[in-house]
Amino acid sequence: MFFRGLIKSILFSNIFYGICAIALCIETSYQQEILILHPLFYCIIFSTTILYYTYAYINENNEPSMHANERSIWYFEKRKIFPFTQTFLFILIIISFATLLKKKIIYFTFIDVKSWILLVVLLLLAVFYYGNSITGKGFYSLRKFGLFKPFLIGLIWAGTVSVIPVFFYDLTHKTNYVFQPTTLFLATKNWLYISVLCILFDLKDYATDHNVQLKTFIVRFGLRKTLFSVVLPMAIGSWSIFLSLAIMKYFPILRILFNSIPFALLIIVSYSMYQRKSILYYLAIIDGLMLVKAIFGITSMLLTK
Repeated sequence: MFFRGLIKSILFSNIFYGICAIALCIETSYQQEILILHPLFYCIIFSTTILYYTYAYINENNEPSMHANERSIWYFEKRKIFPFTQTFLFILIIISFATLLKKKIIYFTFIDVKSWILLVVLLLLAVFYYGNSITGKGFYSLRKFGLFKPFLIGLIWAGTVSVIPVFFYDLTHKTNYVFQPTTLFLATKNWLYISVLCILFDLKDYATDHNVQLKTFIVRFGLRKTLFSVVLPMAIGSWSIFLSLAIMKYFPILRILFNSIPFALLIIVSYSMYQRKSILYYLAIIDGLMLVKAIFGITSMLLTK
């Protein structure tokens, strides 16, 4: 009972998302063959990820219905602590960033305009995903577009874990890696991979999305067509991008094999979606594939140095 409660707390509080974000950022550093970044950078990534994901749930002030999922109920029961945790995380982000500035290791003027534009676009997409709950009533939430939503989430994640670490490295080492082919290849691979996970995750919200007429892939095309016509081609496409990079860069066979395992697991998990799963399954297994991908990516680099 205690163990299940602990798992629920880690998953529902979005701590697990923060861990996945750090792991994927570290994977990016290894795959880009750049130095591991300053610990405060990972502190900012971890805190921002939790802050961002928690925001959506703490704004649901209404008491959840008897048919609500476990996470909504958990957030309602714990609602009094979140103003403190969110404030703490925000202060931690500010202190971490201020400390990095004080160390005088950040060279803002060295970064070219294209990199700054890309960073601003990623930040705007993250803000407009929630839309009027952040920006005010004059703006529309991008997550209302059901078919576009998983690709937007995937893009925000890919930008966070594949582009921002490289951008920070450029800031601290006076380099320009953001628009290098390897960065773009890895970001696109992660974008497709995480977008697939988002489509699978929409399965848990099928009834709710159907009732509010949110046309997600599952609602619009049904489970079988979504799996075989959308999920499988995207998974293979993401895998193909990695294989293309592997061929261009002459990756060792062992590195290719290790990096291919998460894609194989993604396809296996996709087939398991024919049976309805609990919210814990979606959070631990589907989202857990991000952590699995990072672990195999890092391990493959360490074994083939």
